Amino acid sequence: MSETDARGDVTVVLPDGSELSVPAGSTVEDVAYEIGPGLGSDTVAGKIDGELVEKYAEVTDGDRIEIVTDQSDEYLTVLRHTAAHVFAQALQRLHPEATLTIGPPTDEGFYYDVTDVDLDEDDLDAVEAEMEEIIAADYDVERVVRSREDAMEIYADNEYKRQILEEEADDDEVTFYVQDGWQDLCRGPHVESTGEVGAAALLEVSAAYWRGDEENDTLTRVYGTAFASESDLEEHLEMREQAKERDHRKIGQEMNLFSIPTVTGPGLPLYHPPGKTVLNELSGFANALNRENGYEEVETPHVFRTELWKQSGHYENYKDDMFLLDVNDEEYGLKPMNCPGHATIFDQQNWSYRDLPQRYFENGKVYRKEQRGELSGLSRVWSFTIDDGHLFVRPDQIRAEIESVIEMIFEVVETLDLEVEVALATRPEKSVGGDEIWESAEDQLRDVLESGGYDYDVEPGDGAFYGPKIDFGFEDALGRVWDGPTVQLDFNMPERFGLTYTGEDNEEHQPVMIHRALYGSYERFFMVLIEHFDGDFPLWLAPEQVRILPVSDETLGYAHRVKNALADVGIRVEVEDRDWTVGRKIRQGHDDRLPYMVVVGDDEAEAGTVSVRDRFENQRGDVDLDVFVDHLVAEYEEKRVEPDFVTNAE
Repeated sequence: MSETDARGDVTVVLPDGSELSVPAGSTVEDVAYEIGPGLGSDTVAGKIDGELVEKYAEVTDGDRIEIVTDQSDEYLTVLRHTAAHVFAQALQRLHPEATLTIGPPTDEGFYYDVTDVDLDEDDLDAVEAEMEEIIAADYDVERVVRSREDAMEIYADNEYKRQILEEEADDDEVTFYVQDGWQDLCRGPHVESTGEVGAAALLEVSAAYWRGDEENDTLTRVYGTAFASESDLEEHLEMREQAKERDHRKIGQEMNLFSIPTVTGPGLPLYHPPGKTVLNELSGFANALNRENGYEEVETPHVFRTELWKQSGHYENYKDDMFLLDVNDEEYGLKPMNCPGHATIFDQQNWSYRDLPQRYFENGKVYRKEQRGELSGLSRVWSFTIDDGHLFVRPDQIRAEIESVIEMIFEVVETLDLEVEVALATRPEKSVGGDEIWESAEDQLRDVLESGGYDYDVEPGDGAFYGPKIDFGFEDALGRVWDGPTVQLDFNMPERFGLTYTGEDNEEHQPVMIHRALYGSYERFFMVLIEHFDGDFPLWLAPEQVRILPVSDETLGYAHRVKNALADVGIRVEVEDRDWTVGRKIRQGHDDRLPYMVVVGDDEAEAGTVSVRDRFENQRGDVDLDVFVDHLVAEYEEKRVEPDFVTNAE
């Protein structure tokens, strides 16, 4: 009997839910050949339980398997991984003294962290030209297995690669990928040859810390991107230029929305009056949704004794990301999350099964000590506000409550004309609770997604330390995806806090806790909206909704009467009374991204009408003022995405 026969078979699950038995020890590529020889020969890589792996990765019993070919969405990630190696090879051709650390693919392309070489953006053209030669040579990319001891000898002078190898002490063998004699320690996956990288570009140089820890060495990070074709690259670079114009930091300054001055500290945004106006509208929308769905508002302080964080598990699992304070020889921590406070509120009284679910919400400010090198505008900050909600439910209520949360999230998405990507994030390495609890929680979330017909990805290891979650990523107008809403199922915190309710059997039972946010955080959501709308907010969000443009000083009085009529129904309106021509006032209004401008002259004052102009330069004259007011109220209350009076009003 052969060794394979002795080991028996394993059963894997295919994307359509069907099962396939293959010999134990089979790889992803072997599975593909079992499905069909054509698929086997086309296999580039695979996914095991949602994690991208090389095609040589061994499968085990119960694995969910996807085959990656050059037609798969994941192919671009694999290609970019190879592009990172092409960059590293090109760099070391030109600068043999360069020391390589890590070079992963990213959503936008790839980066490689290097040291012992002085690089700036003026050097990128030469490296890029060398990359083009490597791509044109179409070198085979070969996977080579070496012993860990041999690998340590190869990297005798590279402390970073040695550290990676030391972290893999349990593996007797490690893999290298080799092209034209150049090699790099890597788990893959990669494409078959450098020529498959159709086009690549280097984008920028920045500083980065080894392992993202500011206590470690500072490295040079080179960002690049790659595509299968030159046309795809050109399209991406054009979109990148558009993204620069839509950068929320640039627009935020132009519109006076927010600032993050050095004097106040990094990652601590200040919201100016126009920015706070937008945030107030967003919180009003979320608050109304919460109340309509049976949530009650609570409030918790910004700081707690660390005993609370120890009880919740945050101290053990999140301490390095917390701001800790010594107060009268007692340790306190600024809250990184709102959930322990909400759990404590629930614990302050006795509950019957009839009282559940209990639903709390809070626009709660939290603080997380992100690495300074990771801080960027509103996308990653130290201080931010979560539109947090926590539900305490019976086990039989889980499904209905999760479905309700998802409906609320999609109301936000549809109201703001956004697109979302859905993902199930599973247990991370650093977690609390037993295997059975985690498996149950993940199965229930998966069941809700599959029965609801949602198209979703699996993000292995990206769950919270206390439970798995469903993440919703916002896709903005440029196709970029940002972290947004989330719904998380938690069997652990109720146990840690000893939360109970009295069941129908008069016995104590443990509730299940559901964490959810409709926006994610106001800061990142604000960033998404600024860039999605390019600052051209819909009427209900616009800091200034209407500006009155008098033709002359003689019509200033009528302009203010129009302003009063709009202000009386809650419209944010100003009069442009500077001694400018009407043309200049209109140009300034467009620059200020106003939904509407209203021009008033002698004819309008005499007739009691207005001339309306929108941000798209559409104009309509001789409009009865009451008609315009009624339309503005309707457009605001219905939260229409685009100004539509000029083109749609009767």
